[in-house]
Amino acid sequence: MKTSSHRKKSGITRRWVLNTLCVIVVILLGATVITMLLFREQYYGAVRATLDSRATGFVRSYFLNASNGESFDLRANAYVESFTDKTLMEVWVLDESGNIVVSSSGFSVAGEPFPDYAQALASDNGKAFWTGRTSSGEHVMSLCYLLEPQSMQSGAVRYVISLEDLDSQLLTIAALLFLLCAVILILMTASGLYFVRSIVQPVKRITETAQRIADGDLSARIDGEEHDDELGRLSATINDMARELNETDRIKNEFISTVSHELRTPLTAIRGWGGTLLDLPPGDTELTKKGLRVMIGETERLSQLVEELLDFSRMEAGQPTMRMERFDVFAALREALLLFNERARREAVTLSYTVPQEEAPLFGDRNRIKQVFVNVLDNAFKYNRPGGEVSVEAERTPSAVCIRVWDTGCGISEEDLPHVTEKFYKANTAVRGSGIGLAVVREVVEAHNGRLSIESAPDKGTAVSLWLPILESGALPEGE
Repeated sequence: MKTSSHRKKSGITRRWVLNTLCVIVVILLGATVITMLLFREQYYGAVRATLDSRATGFVRSYFLNASNGESFDLRANAYVESFTDKTLMEVWVLDESGNIVVSSSGFSVAGEPFPDYAQALASDNGKAFWTGRTSSGEHVMSLCYLLEPQSMQSGAVRYVISLEDLDSQLLTIAALLFLLCAVILILMTASGLYFVRSIVQPVKRITETAQRIADGDLSARIDGEEHDDELGRLSATINDMARELNETDRIKNEFISTVSHELRTPLTAIRGWGGTLLDLPPGDTELTKKGLRVMIGETERLSQLVEELLDFSRMEAGQPTMRMERFDVFAALREALLLFNERARREAVTLSYTVPQEEAPLFGDRNRIKQVFVNVLDNAFKYNRPGGEVSVEAERTPSAVCIRVWDTGCGISEEDLPHVTEKFYKANTAVRGSGIGLAVVREVVEAHNGRLSIESAPDKGTAVSLWLPILESGALPEGE
């Protein structure tokens, strides 16, 4: 199935944008807003502290220490005229009704919306801060400080400071912070997209190659993934898988070709001799017997081949048929060896064996174990040459039997040796056989908790060793 471009665009990159980039944007915006609020609170707090430092005992003492007979208005004008920070802030003196008596600016400021006097009257400490805008729209902060009742007249002093410059500084800081966030976001987006692309592009190549393999192109390989990371190892694994599939497909084709040949040869012989027997004149019993012997022999070959295929199929499916019983494994070996005495004479191969006469009790399938011996001996003869030798040696230990089969045949190359027990694998395609004999041997031996070992060298022969666990004298496995 082809992946649409829309789905490609809505894949890893889209998820990264939604799950990572959007979260980063929210975090940066949140951090910027919190930073600005902290800056604002710090700056405004500094302004409040400046205003509060003016409303000290100096103001109170100034009005409390007024000369006898001096009016409140004269004292207020004197205080305003002596105020030294007129360039920084304004100071207004209010009477007990909250009306402005005098201001340091010299201009009328009546009608300004300052609620701080009423708030100061209601407060416990006699002072109140207010931040807002004047009637002209200027952003200011004010502090209204009530005079002591013991002073010459009740009233208050109000300090007013402009926040316009401070707001401009805060806006500059905000702009710088947002610019910094934008730079960070751009860098993170660029690096993130580069990183995502470094993942998406290899994944895309891996997906395309895997699709080609799924479509039957077993020659497809993933190129350019040389990094030692997860994607590099995944690419190497898929390449190895493709090579294994390609090799398996080659072995399968060779197996089909081999089995077809193995089936065709006996069928041709049977058909040929059948036609010959039909055309024989009555009374030629000698040729008739010879033909029937050939036909029976070829039929047995066909039956053995079909049985091997069925057995291996059951084992691959995990459904081997096993008839478990207690039997003498050495007796089964001697029976298998008797089957090859005539073949050894016919093929001019020397067969020698040493099998102990003592009993070696094994709990398993007698016919399967005998089949193992037959398959191993059959290979030893099949890959041997006239004048060669096949030697069998068996020995018993307290817990197992070891059976070794040597031959002086063509041997197996170092490259083929690890694969000879794989299904359908044939190291020498010039020799007849289905290529599943040793695969069946391995399955049966492992089913009996045994072990198979093969040693070989080209032109020097092959040694097959079988280890099978045996019972203690007269004992049976638990549960039997």
